Amino acid sequence: MADYKEIVGTRVKAVSANPSDPSDGQVWYNSTDEALKYKKANAGGAWSSGGNLNTGRSSGGMFGPQTAAIYFGGRLAPGPGAQDIVESYNGSSWTEVGDLNEAKDETAGAGTSTAGLAFGGEPTTANVESWNGSSWTETTNMNTAKDYHSNAGTQTSALAFGGEDPGGLTAKTESWNGSAWTEVNDLNTGRDQGGSAGTDNTSALMFMGDTVGNGTATDKTEQWNGSSWTEVGDLNTSGRFGAGCGTSTLAMAMGRYHPSSSNWDLCEHWNGSSWSEVADLALGRYFTPSHGGTQGAGLLAGGQAGPGGPNKQNTEEFSSVFQITPE
Repeated sequence: MADYKEIVGTRVKAVSANPSDPSDGQVWYNSTDEALKYKKANAGGAWSSGGNLNTGRSSGGMFGPQTAAIYFGGRLAPGPGAQDIVESYNGSSWTEVGDLNEAKDETAGAGTSTAGLAFGGEPTTANVESWNGSSWTETTNMNTAKDYHSNAGTQTSALAFGGEDPGGLTAKTESWNGSAWTEVNDLNTGRDQGGSAGTDNTSALMFMGDTVGNGTATDKTEQWNGSSWTEVGDLNTSGRFGAGCGTSTLAMAMGRYHPSSSNWDLCEHWNGSSWSEVADLALGRYFTPSHGGTQGAGLLAGGQAGPGGPNKQNTEEFSSVFQITPE
């Protein structure tokens, strides 16, 4: 079994007092208390309203944290299909910025508000665009065109997995190193319309989605360790078209489509082995994108709140209550 250093890259630090502002998931040894401690999000937390998108859309892509995110592409409903619109969020309001070179929806991305990637999308494409904070540049294509896929990582270390390719549902995973895409090991079960989390191409989480291809929602979760996928603990409630954020060990599932509309607002936290329900969204919805926020600072924008209904402009921000364990 891998130890902490092999997983994280550093040894656990020994300190005489708890850090003043530890990051979510940080581990340390408190020599005064003679205890190994870590910071985690507890079951507390709540959603609050953020600034509305200028243009309500669904099935777009998003990357970046809660206070500095980019929402790109998507589709209008009612109205024309795939869009090239891009908006930047500063934690309180959205501003339109440079358009994509190619309009797309059912897309995904990775990165930050100043260095990101948009890859794949509908119309089914392998095209990839790179964002520098003001404009988009076409870069190396993925090996396989896909849409409704899932995403994780940064502009230089990303993953694209699952989705639909020209042959239907796919289990394929591609890893990006900053210059080229490489096919790596497949998901155990091909699916599209899933939520995801992950910080780079060595660790990711995929959950929800459709594993059959007929609109049937799943509760299955798979975890990526840099070389292979492993099935892990199921969600409490199945869904598809939901969003995610966080890491492969501390993630959040936000909203989802489910046959019962009472489940559209459900949110769950992942602790590395199991899911637990947390505060519901104020507006239940789906067709929302996963992004690079943390488990304790989620962001949800746009989407639909009913079949065939108009797209939403609403943005919600999740703030978790953190605790140091053991106290």
